Amino acid sequence: QVQLVESGGGLVQPGGSLRLSCAASGNIFSINNMAWYRQAPGKERELVAGIISGGSTNYADSVKGRFTISRDNAKNTVYLQMNSLKLEDTAVYHCNADIASETYNGRLLRRGYWGQGTQVTVSS
Repeated sequence: QVQLVESGGGLVQPGGSLRLSCAASGNIFSINNMAWYRQAPGKERELVAGIISGGSTNYADSVKGRFTISRDNAKNTVYLQMNSLKLEDTAVYHCNADIASETYNGRLLRRGYWGQGTQVTVSS
C-alpha cells in the first residue's frame, strides 16, 4: 500500500508565494518520476512540473521562471515552490509519483500513484 499526501495549499494574493509538499509513504522500493499536475474548474488536468530521480526537471511554459520543483529522496517527498502567483494559477494541485513496490513474492510492481489534491486559490 502506497499513499501520497499533499499539503501547503491555501489562499494567497496575486504576486504571493506558496510551497506545496507531497510525501509518499508505505511499501516503497524506489521512486522514479515525481510531478505536480493541476486542474482548474471546467478545465482538463495539466502537467505543471516534473522531476526525475536524478534531478532533471521540466515545466509547463505558463509557470517557467515562477515555479520550482524539487525533491528530497531520503524523505520520499516532492515540493513545488510557487512564486509570483497569478489568478490563473488557481486550481487543485495533485502530485503524481511513479513508484516501485515489492510484492509478496519478491518481485517489483511499478505503477503511478496520485495524491488527493490540495486547493490553491489566488485572489485579491
